[in-house]
Amino acid sequence: MTEPRQHLDDRQLDAILERLDTLCQEVHVLNSRLDSADALLRIAHELKALNESLQTLAYAAIGGRGPQARRRS
Repeated sequence: MTEPRQHLDDRQLDAILERLDTLCQEVHVLNSRLDSADALLRIAHELKALNESLQTLAYAAIGGRGPQARRRS
């Protein structure tokens, strides 16, 4: 059994449209934050790769040996 449809007056329709506008703005803000988070993840990945490359170069510069520690007498 279906219920009869209710007709919305102008005030109710304006309230619904205003709420929809608010929700759209909130979704836009969330999408912007997600885009920023994705960009930060890509930057973090690139920094990790750069760090690994720099470590490899540093070990190659010292002849493939790890750092030497001197003992104090």
